[in-house]
Amino acid sequence: MAGFPVFASRRLRSTPYTERVEASGLSGYTVYNHMLLPASFESLEADAAHLKKYVQIWDVAGERQVEVVGPDARMLSVMMSARDLTNAVDKRCYYAPICDHKGGMINDPIALCLGEDRFWFSIADSDMLLWAKGLATAMKLDVEIFEPDVSPLAIQGPLADDLMAEVFGEAVRDIKFFRFERFAWRGRDLIIARSGWSKQGGFEIYLDDSKLGVALWDDIAAKGEKYNLRAGCPNLIERIEGGLLSLGNDMTIEDTPMECGLAKYVSLDSHDFIGRDALLKQREEGVQKQLMGLVIEGDMLPPVAMPADCFIGDEKVGFQTSGVYSPDFGQNLGFAMMFGAAMQEGTQIEVETVKGRRKATVTSLPFQS
Repeated sequence: MAGFPVFASRRLRSTPYTERVEASGLSGYTVYNHMLLPASFESLEADAAHLKKYVQIWDVAGERQVEVVGPDARMLSVMMSARDLTNAVDKRCYYAPICDHKGGMINDPIALCLGEDRFWFSIADSDMLLWAKGLATAMKLDVEIFEPDVSPLAIQGPLADDLMAEVFGEAVRDIKFFRFERFAWRGRDLIIARSGWSKQGGFEIYLDDSKLGVALWDDIAAKGEKYNLRAGCPNLIERIEGGLLSLGNDMTIEDTPMECGLAKYVSLDSHDFIGRDALLKQREEGVQKQLMGLVIEGDMLPPVAMPADCFIGDEKVGFQTSGVYSPDFGQNLGFAMMFGAAMQEGTQIEVETVKGRRKATVTSLPFQS
């Protein structure tokens, strides 16, 4: 679809930061939860190199929140999440895979516990809101479920702490990984978490009033010049190097957390949840496919956005889900869902690429430089 325009409609929403994003050298969008999500600025390579050295401001408002609040909020949250949220507490973030009755991945949100009976699920790209509403309706739960006016803004990169301390005060440095605190800004309290979709470190700011998006962006940008702040976005090169998976690309409802290397986030022995029986059976019988890394031989390949078949001889043994050339590794790297014996580390395969079949080696994740 490269080169085709995207026409505005009520089904495709801009964000509170779109005006500033488009004034910052944006070169491409994608769509995430029916919203615009920046996909590149200068180039994948230049954006990745800058992210690893300085600090970037990311419009990630597409990470919509599903708010679950009311007397039965914790019951529903625990039932939905493969990660046990029974004892979830305020100021903690929880990576919480959400499965259907067959164990298939519906979403992999970050759950924020805002109180005994209030949760936010900061979702990946799927309509988890409808899943939660359907469950609550069917079970006649005393709970409200809706999308609040919350638009995350991420500050990512090795200089993120320095920049955030200038804007919100030195105490922001004390936030531990996957924890959040509330900070005063323009007469309101903003939730700020040490989290984000990169391995470079940083924060996500949960702005709870879309009318203030430009003001928040500008307040951060005003302090950012000496840190070489630039607008950025989740970067394909950096995320693949770091082993960060993308729902809808690397894992879908056809895949379980066990098959995607996420077993450590599944609490099979501590609580009941939707999909548990299927996952218990899978644990007992063993997985028949596994998401793995690929190191692909040869010169630079273009980014992989659609599945590419993998072979041993004439036998299909899996498919590549994402891929990109890494300047730092000096190799083409990718993720692939491999089947049976081919999911073993060190297996030699061939991948169908736009430049013909290429030899590749199956690896564990994350990649080792």
